[in-house]
Formats: sequence, C-alpha cells, structure tokens
Amino acid sequence: MGSAPCLYAIALGSNRRSRHGSPTETLRAALAELRPIAVSRIRSTPALGPAGRGFANAVAIIETGLEPDELLAELKALERAYGRRPGRRWGPRVLDLDIILWSDGPWDGPGPIVPHPEFRNRAFVLKPLAELVPDWRDPVSGLTVRQLLFRLTAPCATHR
Repeated sequence: MGSAPCLYAIALGSNRRSRHGSPTETLRAALAELRPIAVSRIRSTPALGPAGRGFANAVAIIETGLEPDELLAELKALERAYGRRPGRRWGPRVLDLDIILWSDGPWDGPGPIVPHPEFRNRAFVLKPLAELVPDWRDPVSGLTVRQLLFRLTAPCATHR
C-alpha cells in the first residue's frame, strides 16, 4: 500500500441498468462506495463508438493512500461487483471506472496509464473534471483542465 494519501480524479460512466436501477442510479450507488471528497453533477452524454445508447457520466475526486495499480484493482473489482463483464471496447457497460489523474503526476509503474491517455479528447470527462478541479494541471502537457476543455470545445477547435 502507498504511503501518504493522494488525490485521484475518477471518471464514472454507465449506460445499462443494474440492480441499482438506471445508469444514473448506478453511478450514485458506486459513488457512495467510493466515498469521494467531491463529485461533479451526473450528465447524460451520447454514446461513443458501438456503445449504442447514451451514458450517464460523472467525475469524482477521491483521497487514498493506494498506488494507481492498487486503486485500479479495487475499481475493477467494483465494476465486476456491479455486473460488468469483459466485452468489446466502447461497448455497453453497467459501470466503467477510470483513473484520469492523480496528484503525484504521471504514473510509470505497472497497471494503468496515468494520466489516462484519452482524457484530453473527451468532453464527457473534461466538463465534469473542470467543474471540480479546473486548475489541476495535466502533468504531460502542463495545461490546466480548463485549458484542455477550452482547446477541445472552442469553436475553432479541430479534432485531433
């Protein structure tokens, strides 16, 4: 287990009913288990890729002494407990939990890639993240969450 507690930004998504109810209710139940110190509002967002139906998405800030690989193992166990099964990439899912950022910068250990390699290109992650921590800097680009969101959503922004 890691030493001093760190902050993590966790993206949550769901587009299938679970024993907890609708995707929004599923996120609320998962958030209760994560015990975050801050939570964005839950948004409805269109599906990405072959997922079919739209998602409920949110971001939570949690504090833990776990290293990213240890936290990822706990998040994957929570996904399985909610009924997530292995499937195709971007397919429908009961619960999706991703580590987006952590307060110790980039993670170069085993397991997850932190910061999440796609978060800069996903408004459904950047919008709720900017709601909570607009000045948190991406340790790779050096830009703040607010700047990343502006780059992605500004009228002159181009898809990369």
